Amino acid sequence: MSTRNIVLISIVAFILLLGGCGCSGYNGLVQKDQNVKSKWANVESDYQRRSDLVPNLVNTVKGAANFEQETLTQVIEARSKATQTTVNAGDLSPEKIAAFQKAQGQLSGAIGRLLVSVERYPELKATEAFRDLQAQLEGTENRIKVSRNDFNAAVQDYNTSVKKFPMVLFSGIFGFTEKGYFTADAGAEKAPTVDFKK
Repeated sequence: MSTRNIVLISIVAFILLLGGCGCSGYNGLVQKDQNVKSKWANVESDYQRRSDLVPNLVNTVKGAANFEQETLTQVIEARSKATQTTVNAGDLSPEKIAAFQKAQGQLSGAIGRLLVSVERYPELKATEAFRDLQAQLEGTENRIKVSRNDFNAAVQDYNTSVKKFPMVLFSGIFGFTEKGYFTADAGAEKAPTVDFKK
């Protein structure tokens, strides 16, 4: 066998090896990308569930005499902003995830302020409708946390595959870019102050 044939066979073998890695890697990234999109759909569904509960919560609280109108307005406005901030599952960039998270965080804060305000209305807290809504909100917040954790795990698996050799050579060519994570909300690193004044 001549040197030229050995070189030609080596080049063909190298191309076949790269092609095999590329095809296998591409299919793996498609699968991981679809998993991320599925987890994102779960996140959106859980946030939508929370958003759907807010009008019922607002209407229940409105029934209480002299309830702070400003607090209700803040919840309604935050819900409106949160529902307007959407992210396409095909573009889960870190910037888009951060904007979505910020809008949802504003709604979380507004709901939290509303629930704190309710503490001053024992007759409202005692109603069955309010207690049911509060339990549904708590359950929904737990679902959101689980969905966000599942999404972050899927993103980590996907991003790792995009950055690993040899896929890092092909991922950009195939259009696979890193996706964004949910992060802790601003101020979450600070422990809340507990004051047991009598």
